[in-house]
Amino acid sequence: MPVSAQLLTQIAVGAVALYVLVTAASRAIDRLLALAEYYRIDEVLVGMTILAVGTSLPELSSHLIASVGILSGTLDYQIASAVVIGGNTGSSTVQQFLLVGILVIGYGSVQISRSFVRESYLPMLGTFAVTLFLAWDGTITRIDGTILVVLYLAYTGLRLARRADLPTLRERPSRSPRRDAAVAAGLLFLVVVSASVVLAVVEAIVTTLALGGSMIGVVTIGVASALPELTAVTDSIRRRAPNVALGTLIGSNIVNPLLGIGLGGAISTYYIPPAVIRWDLPFKLVVGAGLLGWSLYWRDGQLTRREGVYLIGLYFVFVAGRLLLYPGQ
Repeated sequence: MPVSAQLLTQIAVGAVALYVLVTAASRAIDRLLALAEYYRIDEVLVGMTILAVGTSLPELSSHLIASVGILSGTLDYQIASAVVIGGNTGSSTVQQFLLVGILVIGYGSVQISRSFVRESYLPMLGTFAVTLFLAWDGTITRIDGTILVVLYLAYTGLRLARRADLPTLRERPSRSPRRDAAVAAGLLFLVVVSASVVLAVVEAIVTTLALGGSMIGVVTIGVASALPELTAVTDSIRRRAPNVALGTLIGSNIVNPLLGIGLGGAISTYYIPPAVIRWDLPFKLVVGAGLLGWSLYWRDGQLTRREGVYLIGLYFVFVAGRLLLYPGQ
């Protein structure tokens, strides 16, 4: 088969697998929420587990498959690491800027409370800072990965112990718990299988075209993996409950680095591309801190459509800067 035809086939297979990955993850979340409602699971626990972790299923499954592939030798260490790390930071950047911007524009105005800043936003910035510190030498070792996972567990335990209200979009109770549990298990298996196909295809494309693995991760896995959060945003706008989506977006930005990179790093270790250390994480940290100061001290915690436009613009600044400064990574 000619190289061009082979490449088009790989892209088509990868696109289908990526679609299946995101769709299966979204459907699995719906089933799990219905089961949680049926069994009357505490709303705080639902918010910290099914919503926060569930919406990050594409990223988490990609990390686990990549780490297993690295350990077994079926995936290239540097390429697989770069793809999933790029997908991780790309997805969280979509959520932090693009999706929050869409939420604010769609709803019209969102009020940021001091308690939200203290319990969610500052931990998110701290997550970026810790990840940047551990990745500074260009690797995430098993010790680094373990530290990230422990921090996630500590944060989750603290939130659960305080029993702070976490708004969630409650679903109708499951009418057939056994069926929904079986379907959810099947969908989760489909998530894992499609993630393995996506990573294999992306590695082949990166090798064929000599492209930067992390940039491919940013624009493929990173964008597609944020689609479950986009669903939460649109549902929140429709139901006039913006704090639900805002909590989910910020929560996913904590889950992705701590649990995604942490689990993967603890399993196989990761190579961290320079672009992630010099651009992705510093951009998210510095701009995120600047936005916090702006919203609290200049806007009294009020985000309007103007700030929403700024946030969307910042996402495209992030992508453009990465393409210009690190085109080969």
